[in-house]
Amino acid sequence: MSADNEITYSVVVPVYGNEGSVESVTRRLEEIALQLEGRLEVVFVIDGSPDRSGLVLEKVLPGSTIDSQLVYHSRNFGSFAAIRTGLAVARGELIGVMAADLQEPPELMLSFFATMSTGDVDVVVGRRESRDDPAVSSFMSRTFWNLYRKWIEPEIPRGGVDVFGCTRDVARQLLALDESHSSLVGLLYWVGYRRAEVPYSRSRREQGKSGWTIHRRIRYLLDSVFSFTDLPISVLTGIGAGGMVLTVLASVIVFGGWLTDRISVSGYAPLMLTILLSTFSLLYGLGVVGSYVWRTYENSKGRPTSIVMESKVFNRAGA
Repeated sequence: MSADNEITYSVVVPVYGNEGSVESVTRRLEEIALQLEGRLEVVFVIDGSPDRSGLVLEKVLPGSTIDSQLVYHSRNFGSFAAIRTGLAVARGELIGVMAADLQEPPELMLSFFATMSTGDVDVVVGRRESRDDPAVSSFMSRTFWNLYRKWIEPEIPRGGVDVFGCTRDVARQLLALDESHSSLVGLLYWVGYRRAEVPYSRSRREQGKSGWTIHRRIRYLLDSVFSFTDLPISVLTGIGAGGMVLTVLASVIVFGGWLTDRISVSGYAPLMLTILLSTFSLLYGLGVVGSYVWRTYENSKGRPTSIVMESKVFNRAGA
């Protein structure tokens, strides 16, 4: 692997509204570092967090027994942008990614690193076996990931991917795919490589409130759909084909009624139905095509997915 004075492992932790848990995350990662043969660093990315998460970490990290980096975004760009920032600055050869709310046990990093250290695996994802979440939240999550598996990536675990690990080479490939309004999880599966899954149980959130709202779930699902599948275009094509068949049938019926003098107001009903159907189809089609065009336009701007405002590096205490 690496020399003794080099960092072997990195853990990337996006932070937003996690003031109450970031110190606990640091302490548990310190315990994990004791069980690793190489040096471990943790990269905290403050993604425009509105609380005191950054100030708490600035007090804790200088006295920590592990190396660390503290990176500040200029505003909230989203957790996936924060993960990309962390991957870009991480110095380890093996990289783990976890949330700061402790719903996914940090000890998973040990399993991830051990699995990748064999040299037979490039990507490790956590497979959620159970979750201690409120019923509504659990139902929403299952629905979201079921749709994701059905429409976008059938190989993804049923509970989705909230925590993963990868080699530096995989991280480099992910960063090379500089796409706006895309899905990091989708890209993780798109790049391929040798994958493995590690089962775990998700814990109930004890600190803070999740920012994973219904609106963000829907937006993320739509970004994933338009970035990784032509399903909307296929649906639009199907609607167009179905509408054409219905139009032909309606034409036959109208023509038959005209021949038998059964239509009192000539052309009124089929004309109205045709106008309604064609208007709806055109609006729907414009919306679908517009979504693809808008995302293409956003990517053509060349804007960065995030802006780093400040970064700090802390060497482990006593080093």
